[in-house]
Order: sequence, then structure tokens, then C-alpha cells
Amino acid sequence: MTLKKRCLRITHLLFILLVLIQFLPDRSTKDVFTNSLITFAVGIEAIVLAVSAFSKNERSLSLLLDIAGFIYVLLAVWSLATAKYNILNDMLFPAPGKVIHQFIEDKDKIGTNVLSSLGTTLKGFILAVAVAVPLGLFIGWSARIGSAATYITKFFSSIPPIVYIPYGIALLPTFKSVSVFVIFLATFWPVFAGTMSGVLGVDKKIIDSAKVLNVSKPEMLFSVILPASLQQIFLGCNQGLSVSFILLTSAEMIGARDGMGYYVKYYSDFGDYTRTITGLLVIGFVVIAVTFLFNKLQNHLLRWKR
Repeated sequence: MTLKKRCLRITHLLFILLVLIQFLPDRSTKDVFTNSLITFAVGIEAIVLAVSAFSKNERSLSLLLDIAGFIYVLLAVWSLATAKYNILNDMLFPAPGKVIHQFIEDKDKIGTNVLSSLGTTLKGFILAVAVAVPLGLFIGWSARIGSAATYITKFFSSIPPIVYIPYGIALLPTFKSVSVFVIFLATFWPVFAGTMSGVLGVDKKIIDSAKVLNVSKPEMLFSVILPASLQQIFLGCNQGLSVSFILLTSAEMIGARDGMGYYVKYYSDFGDYTRTITGLLVIGFVVIAVTFLFNKLQNHLLRWKR
């Protein structure tokens, strides 16, 4: 790929357009922090140019360019609707530069709350996987019990875990433990169902071959059936992880004293919508980052299926 082809992309033209828009006169009555927005855009463009210059993977490069282009368009439209033409209420919809500036100001506070939310999610998620996978293996091993358990799982998984919060508050010592309990329930049922589905769907030829080799029952479960069920298990884990973040944020908005849900709820109660939008965007980025890393782990562990 030539240097000209690497650098002359529509994404770079969108970056230039975004920067040019910032030179339009501001009509907002609030501070818009244009310099913060330009600095942020330049940082993204520097990363894109660096990757464009050295990347040999055309698919990954195209994905990065598409994401950067989407960000540039979003920031441009956001700037025009707020800072430049004041179409949106500047109290409810602050300019993008102001949100970026607020993130920089609150980075320590946001970092603390993100770590708190991630810690709670990780505890509930790991506990649920540690219980659901072995239980799903043993129950799914019996076709008769597994079929009955499938309907029981559908019943309990249809109940939103957040409705258990009042009982959790009454029975558990802290709200942090209640949040872990909610994450546990949100993750357990999808992982349990995915594990049973994976076990019940294992090719009978694989099991028969293992029996011919006189494989013991523990080896059959953990060395034969578990690897063959991993794809369905990871599907359940992905579902549980996605739901966990939604429920955790909701739980933190109800009664927590830390976490990103608490951050958003606290400042929205005071009408500080700049921090509210900042918190919402941070939650989105954190969920995307965690999902991306989890998918990388999944692809690594299932690389043999390729």
C-alpha cells in the first residue's frame, strides 16, 4: 500500500472539516472549550496517521478509519447543533468541547468510580461463571435432567434480576454486596443455559470416541465436553456481561455511594448535565473496552476451532 493511499482517505478530510467548523463564531451562551475539542480530535488523528503509516492489516486499518470518521462526524454535528448555532438547549446539551474539558477535570473522580464499577462487575461475574459452568456441565450431562432444567432456566432468567434488590437490601450487609448479588444473577442464568446447551449439543461421535478410549467421567466432562461446549459457554458469558453492566448502573443509581451509575445520578439530581453526559459517555466507552477485551480472550481460547 502506497503512502499516498494510506494518507488520502475520507476520514482525514472529515477531520479537516471538523477543525474548520471550530473556527465558526460561537453562539452558545455557555463556555464551549473549543481548544479541548480540537486537542481531542488532533489526538485521534495522530493515532490514525500513525496506524495508517505502519499497519499491514488492511481490515483492521479500515475499521479504525471508519470508527474515527464516525467520531469526527458526530463531533461536527454536535458542535454545529450546540456551540455554533445553539439549536439545542445549551443547559441540557453542552458543547462537546465542554464535555471533554469536564472529563479532564474529573478524571481522578471518574477513574475511581470506573474502578469501583469494574470491581463489582468482576466479582459477580467470576462468581457466577465459577458456579454456572460446573453446574451446567453436570446437569447437561444427563439429557433427561438437562431438558427439564432448560425450562426451569427459562423461567428464572425471565425475571429481571433488579427486582431482587429489595430482598438483597434486607438480607445482605452492604449495598456493594447487593450489587454483586445482582450481577451474579444477571450472569448466572445465561452462562448456565449456555453451558447446558453446549453440553447437550456435543456431537455424539466425540463422546463415543472418548468412551472407546476408556476415558474417565471427570476427564470426559472437563477434557472432552467442556472444550466442545466453549463456544456456547462464551455466548452465555457475553450475554451475561452485557446485561451485567446495564443492571449494575441501574443498581448504583438506586442506592450506591460510588460507581459510574452513582456519578450520573448524583450530578443529574443537581442539574449538572455536563457531568451527566460525561458519565454516560464514559460508561459506553468502558463497556466497549471490556467487551473488546473479552472477545479477544474468546478468540484466543477458541482459536483451535478455526
